[in-house]
Amino acid sequence: MTEVDYYEVLQVDRGADGATLKSAYRKLAMQYHPDRNPGDADCEAKFKSINEAYECLKDPQKRAAYDRFGHAAFQNGAGGGHQQDGFSAFSDIFENIFGEDFMGAGRGRGRSRDVRRGADLRYDYEITLEEAFNGKEAELTLDVSTICEVCEGSGAKPGTSAQTCPTCHGHGKVRAQQGLFLVEQTCPTCHGMGQIITDPCEHCHGEGRVDTTKTIEVKIPPGVDDGTRIRVSGEGEAGARGGPAGDLYIFIHLERHELFQREGTTLFARCPISFTTATLGGSIDVPGLDGEVHTFQIPAGMQSGKQLRKRGAGMPVLQGRGFGDLVAQFDVETPTKLSAKQKELLREFRETETGEECPQSAGFFDKLKTMFGE
Repeated sequence: MTEVDYYEVLQVDRGADGATLKSAYRKLAMQYHPDRNPGDADCEAKFKSINEAYECLKDPQKRAAYDRFGHAAFQNGAGGGHQQDGFSAFSDIFENIFGEDFMGAGRGRGRSRDVRRGADLRYDYEITLEEAFNGKEAELTLDVSTICEVCEGSGAKPGTSAQTCPTCHGHGKVRAQQGLFLVEQTCPTCHGMGQIITDPCEHCHGEGRVDTTKTIEVKIPPGVDDGTRIRVSGEGEAGARGGPAGDLYIFIHLERHELFQREGTTLFARCPISFTTATLGGSIDVPGLDGEVHTFQIPAGMQSGKQLRKRGAGMPVLQGRGFGDLVAQFDVETPTKLSAKQKELLREFRETETGEECPQSAGFFDKLKTMFGE
């Protein structure tokens, strides 16, 4: 199993303090907890890795040993001798707590070659707000490495097979004594694979994978938002020499909509209305993404910037039930082109104003009179 740096697992710098480690651990543990991802084996493995990393780095002594010797600080030594026994006892403490497979501590009892998982891929995909509302079946074309069909991923020429590495005897690692510690390093001959290929496949040149272009179909669920990440297991780069493929991560981007703005599951529509409608009241129809026409009743005296809400007419909840709201925000528009008759009527109306028609304006000017004197 490929060893992953504990700092990378927790997504922190090597100089991170205890509070930063704890905060990062809590965030990741909540994200990958098995209870929140039922049936997802990858999340369960990720959760275990996060716990292992935090258990090591939160302890100053364990962290110091890890910073100096890496994973070798917690792996069993081979052979006898007082120094190796001390190292073995230190490793056994972790075996008793976490089991024999903790960080490969049981590898001294025999291990298979390293199987290198393929790299994860990122794909940025842009959709419309309507597609985000309804969901869609997307067809994606990827340039990716796939398993070589000639050698079936082994990397060896058909009819031949890989040989056990004579340097590490199939372990993929070699050990060297450094003071009180026994340090385990990647085998320089087979580069951690445990095997060497003397007669490589001519099609993939021993890699066990080839570059190709493939098309896959992906279901975009209703309710996705800008920045939503969708993981497609096993659709990343193929692993070297038969290793498992990585994952494909699709990052969703939403096109700008001509009418709606989105905040979570809430849709906002800016609706300009005339000052007469705002004064006397009326109604306005807003077409929703659900295919329905939603009528908003505008009360008399509607002020600019005020909002009305339709429950359940917004975006669907991602991987949940129900819908958000549709909110209409009204902006009162001042007329810029008036006929002579309209202007005359407005002048007549102004002459009849008492100040009670617009209490906020009247109150504002009263404050000015108080401050500067009548």
